[in-house]
Amino acid sequence: MAKSSRDRVSNEINAGSMADIAFLLLIFFLVTTQIVEDKGIRVKLPPWSEVEPDITKLKKRNVFSVLVNAQNQLLVRGELASVEDLRERAKDFIANPTRREDLSESPLKAIISLKNDRGTNYKTYLEVYNELKGAYNELWEEQSQRDFGKPYEELSIQDQRSVRSKIPLVLSEAEPTAFGEE
Repeated sequence: MAKSSRDRVSNEINAGSMADIAFLLLIFFLVTTQIVEDKGIRVKLPPWSEVEPDITKLKKRNVFSVLVNAQNQLLVRGELASVEDLRERAKDFIANPTRREDLSESPLKAIISLKNDRGTNYKTYLEVYNELKGAYNELWEEQSQRDFGKPYEELSIQDQRSVRSKIPLVLSEAEPTAFGEE
C-alpha cells in the first residue's frame, strides 16, 4: 500500500506565535524588573538667583572650616585632623557647651565650611560629609531628649522643625580647587 501525502508526518514546527510570546515575555520582564540606582547624597540647594549674594563679613570664630586635599588629608580650622575626630570636634564647635572664645557663639551662628580638592577620593568625601551630618544628627537627638524626652525620629514634624530651628544645619560646600592646588 502506497502512502499518500496526507499520511506523511510534517517535520515543520509552526513558529508563527513564537514571536508574539517572546515579545510578551520581553514586555513582562521590562515592566517587572527594578533597576537599582545610586541615590547619592540628598542636599537641599538654595534657589537660583540672578542677584549677586550679599557678602557679609563672618566672624572667624563662627566658621568651622574643613579642607580635604588631594592626598585625602583633613585640615580642620588650620590643624591636621583625622576623620575619626571630626564628628566630636564639629559637635563641640556647634554647641560650644563650655562657652570657649574660639568656638561658635551659638548653634544659630555656627557655619561648617567644607572644601575639597578635585583629587579627593569620593570615599573620603563621603566619610567627611557623613561625619559632619552625623554631628548635627547627634545634636538634634540630644536637643530632642532635652526638650521633649523622646528620640528625634519619634517627634512630630512640627517638633522636629522646632529642634532644627534651635540647631540649624548650615553646611556650606565651596567649589573644589584644582588637583593638588591646596
